[in-house]
Amino acid sequence: MLGLRRASAALLPRAGSPPAAAMSTLLISQGRYAWLRELGLQEENPGVYNGRWGGRGQVVTTYCPANNEPIASVRQGNLEDYEETVKKAKDAWKIWADIPAPKRGEIVRQIGDALRQKIKVLGSLVSLEMGKIFVEGVGEVQEYVDVCDYAVGLSRMIGGPILPSERPGHALIEQWNPVGLVGIITAFNFPVAVYGWNSAIAMICGNACLWKGAPTTSLVSVAVTKIIAKVLEDNKLPGAICSLVCGGADIGTAMARDERMDLLSFTGSTKVGKQVALMVQERFGRSLLELGGNNAIIVFEDADLNLVIPSALFAAVGTAGQRCTTARRLFLHESIHDEVVAKLAKAYAQVRIGDPWDSDTLYGPLHTKEAVKMFLDAVEQAKQQGGSVVCGGKVINRPGNYVEPTIVTGLPHNAPIVHTETFAPILYVLKFKEEEEVFAWNNEVKQGLSSSIFTKDLGRIFRWLGPKGSDCGIVNVNIPTSGAEIGGAFGGEKHTGGGRESGSDSWKLYMRRSTCTINYSKDLPLAQGIKFQ
Repeated sequence: MLGLRRASAALLPRAGSPPAAAMSTLLISQGRYAWLRELGLQEENPGVYNGRWGGRGQVVTTYCPANNEPIASVRQGNLEDYEETVKKAKDAWKIWADIPAPKRGEIVRQIGDALRQKIKVLGSLVSLEMGKIFVEGVGEVQEYVDVCDYAVGLSRMIGGPILPSERPGHALIEQWNPVGLVGIITAFNFPVAVYGWNSAIAMICGNACLWKGAPTTSLVSVAVTKIIAKVLEDNKLPGAICSLVCGGADIGTAMARDERMDLLSFTGSTKVGKQVALMVQERFGRSLLELGGNNAIIVFEDADLNLVIPSALFAAVGTAGQRCTTARRLFLHESIHDEVVAKLAKAYAQVRIGDPWDSDTLYGPLHTKEAVKMFLDAVEQAKQQGGSVVCGGKVINRPGNYVEPTIVTGLPHNAPIVHTETFAPILYVLKFKEEEEVFAWNNEVKQGLSSSIFTKDLGRIFRWLGPKGSDCGIVNVNIPTSGAEIGGAFGGEKHTGGGRESGSDSWKLYMRRSTCTINYSKDLPLAQGIKFQ
């Protein structure tokens, strides 16, 4: 799966600009954007779905990051809408939980097929509203499709073991049941895929879902929900199985504090994730956190540079540096430092910058004007702390939120800016001498999401994978930090939150486990041979 990251938008109100954009100026009203209506979108869209569409909250206009022009608007939900939706989702769960898991898998299969039919137009919307290039937008929808396919098979496989009992005439089994209602709060940078990882797995486990996407990508949330809603309605199932409440901080806070929310999956910044975790823990609830990443690539002197250069370029520049798995630190062995920096700077110069929906474009805009300011602040701090800008470092003079992909050298490994996750295309290139020191430097940041080394040394590879190697949730060899597959569990350690989504046994987070002992004999032996007579 493509790596992600996450701004605070998932809880905080991040509407692009004031909602007063005149209908006639909206992109959806222009002929070249008529394809938006294929997704059921209009000038003003209801942002609440619980079996029927509505919304009584603020009207928020979303903007295209490539030109900062208004696309369309969404009427968000208020707390009254939220309360109504939770009740309907809980009622819908009672029906959904009684359906056998393989039949739930069949519904998820149909959702995947419905997404396939809209993959290009939905990918275009992701590109238009989020700002990532078209192939990445389509790839993100494909990721949701892939997770649906995975979930279909999983629906016939989930379950617990039968364990040997020490007592004669007894059976010891594990029973797994759905938790109930899963709240899903997602961020702007992967407005489709992260919801897909969560909802497809949660659904086959027997849960209902309530989604709150980022306010700045509300149109994507509405369009995806329309696709899912049609599948549910065609199968005469309650639409509230997959509910949507677009909104700001009030909705996110309500979800975190609501005891009826049996699991809350939050994707966003570490700062906001900590607030969410505390609110959920205060009620002894369950949370699944996917938070920040300050990811490193380590290149040893024996590395194949034909792999290193494109890997570092993709990991640092892809999605304009707005993935949780973006490479932000590049450790180079001192013997190859200058050669790699020169080759990488040459590769940066060849990156094609343009409108994200143009097929030739490899690099699009940052998501918001605020992100541009954050980028400039980080570059200035890097200079003040002793760094040298090899390339980039400036705003690009064109409409939209474009900045130059940037390489900074000369900083120490523990410079404050190096230890700060800046959600922008800035790569700090750092020298090292020994394996032991660079493994420690990889681990010294607070986040623990993704990491990668480039080497041909087999012993070093297994030391990297072992207990004294990388402390991250994703530990790669000779590939970039980003671009993980859906079959593995996705997530990280430390300030990344500890959550796991998508593949492997991540499904267990969406279920509750019971250990069950069944006595089928006529005797009553106690465990540990205890006699109580």
